[in-house]
Amino acid sequence: MLKLCRNWYNILNDEFSKPYFLTLKDKLTEEYNKYTIYPPMENVFSALNYVKFEDVKVVIVGQDPYHEPGQAMGMSFSVPDGCAIPPSLVNIFKEIKSDVGIDCIQSGDLSRWAKQGVLLLNSVLTVRKGQANSHKGIGWENFTREIIKKLNEREDPVIFVLWGNNAKSLAPLITNKRHFILTSAHPSPLSAYNGFFGCKHFSKINDILKSLGKSPIDWH
Repeated sequence: MLKLCRNWYNILNDEFSKPYFLTLKDKLTEEYNKYTIYPPMENVFSALNYVKFEDVKVVIVGQDPYHEPGQAMGMSFSVPDGCAIPPSLVNIFKEIKSDVGIDCIQSGDLSRWAKQGVLLLNSVLTVRKGQANSHKGIGWENFTREIIKKLNEREDPVIFVLWGNNAKSLAPLITNKRHFILTSAHPSPLSAYNGFFGCKHFSKINDILKSLGKSPIDWH
């Protein structure tokens, strides 16, 4: 069963009766019955369940969940404690070290960031085992774009962090001038040297938060 906290349920309530979401629900039921799907169904909305709508300071957009056993936990770039740290997250930790001069805890569980107001949102929230992007186009993009739209409507500023072309495609949805958008190449080993390394997004995020009178993120 998909589990979503009351806070976000109230914000997104209209989506759940729309035709695309009803089709998506039927598709997910079929997929979970036939295949191994990640993350476990109860963790699909983990990113939202960790951060209330009004508490979101930063949104870091990923593509879709990790597709190997034991990795996906419902938050972009995050893996459970004890799991080998994936290459993209290794590069994120390297950039944090270079940018703000701290050594990250050697755990890939980024719930420590989520608890401080970082929404770790994938564009697509489920995937088949061993098949990256296998749930692209089944309806999740409509849902996650709506999350971006709802945050865009907020009076309180949000920092949107868009790494790679997939995430950058969401930029046109962020029309409210009070918000902030940071873009760069994706931290994947295939593209990190094309502009992710040296982007200094982690210090920029904290400089913006401090300018807004908000607590900076402890990136450890």
